[in-house]
Amino acid sequence: MSVIATQVAERQFVDRFTALGTARANESIEVISRMSSVVTGITFEEGHSVAAGELLVELDNREIRAELANAQASLQQKRSQYRRSQELRETRVVSEADLELLEADVLMAEAQVRAAQARLDDSMIRAPFSGTVGLRRISLGDLVGPDTIITTLDDTDIIKLEFAVPEPFVAAISLGMMIQADSNVYPDLFFRGQVSSIDTRVDPVTRSMTVIAKLPNDERLMKPGMFLTVELERTRDNVVLIPEEALMPRQGRQYVFLIEDGRAVETQVELGIRAPGLAEIRSGVTPGDMIITEGAQKVRNGAPVQIISNT
Repeated sequence: MSVIATQVAERQFVDRFTALGTARANESIEVISRMSSVVTGITFEEGHSVAAGELLVELDNREIRAELANAQASLQQKRSQYRRSQELRETRVVSEADLELLEADVLMAEAQVRAAQARLDDSMIRAPFSGTVGLRRISLGDLVGPDTIITTLDDTDIIKLEFAVPEPFVAAISLGMMIQADSNVYPDLFFRGQVSSIDTRVDPVTRSMTVIAKLPNDERLMKPGMFLTVELERTRDNVVLIPEEALMPRQGRQYVFLIEDGRAVETQVELGIRAPGLAEIRSGVTPGDMIITEGAQKVRNGAPVQIISNT
């Protein structure tokens, strides 16, 4: 039987993989209230940038302010009593026990002031970080509570791009590695950034690992929720590649025909990656082996063969 054969050789190969990633804000929250009260002031504009600590919404806090004023007056009175008692301690008019009670009263009054101040602070809803506010979900006079979404706040100066890397590429990913992403929304633009986080585990179902890269977004072109693609490359040396037409699939397994002493020898092989027209062989053949690339369909195991062309 006349066949065409090729000699197995090792070569350098560049693996390429396209990962689909999801853009997320560097920081993102739903703004809610920690207390139930009526909205008396809204100080933000939808879609505008706000600074950290900037007031967004004010709730009705008249009763809280009165409680704070009362707690501050009580604290002032108890401090005054404590100071006078300290002056009288030398004359033994005030005992040490009475002085300790007065000191405890001062500490309790200070705690009441702090509690009232904390409630007042809760009525003034501020931005916890700089970012862009979303749509307003409330109006003046609304009764809001911990289950009411007031608006959203996103810090999009930096975009976190989350994507999954298949197990064979895990060793090629490292912290600080530069990546390049693109989007169908901006076909002529590329967004560059660095890998900032790598998951510690490979998902046993998908056999992939989650990676997060941070991409500067100074022009606000990328929006949270957008899809971006990341091209990954991995260069490997001494990779055994053979033409795909040399493979003979059967019952879920792959075989090739080696030529030994002028005869065809069927050999099972383990495949690695696939490339256009090529297949990686991880086991079953070694560099220097001669394998049949054309005419294998007519060959039987052990049959004599004649090489008419060596590619």
